[in-house]
Amino acid sequence: QVQLVESGGDSVQTGSSLTLSCTASGNIVGTNTMGWYRQILPGFRREVVAAIASDGATNYDNDVRGRFTISRGDTEGAMNLRMTNLEVKDTGIYLCKYSPSWGVPTWGRGTQVTVSS
Repeated sequence: QVQLVESGGDSVQTGSSLTLSCTASGNIVGTNTMGWYRQILPGFRREVVAAIASDGATNYDNDVRGRFTISRGDTEGAMNLRMTNLEVKDTGIYLCKYSPSWGVPTWGRGTQVTVSS
């Protein structure tokens, strides 16, 4: 079983920057993909923001490409999302997802990001 802990959400003004962190612990397998999803409100659809595979390959939603950077941390299971030039449309609940190469994915509880003009 894997546990995820997210942090870094905040209320900021447009143009600001934030860094979200996600730490996975427990039964982590070497080959996995970790990613961030955004949910406008609880129960709404979760949309992928960015993802990174264990080999370092990354994928971004077109709306955040060039503004957000996803990276693996220095310790196993750590993953960060550096968000710059934040816009109001970036507001939402950001959830971390851990997907092993086999097995069931795990979701974090989310961290709130609110961007106001």
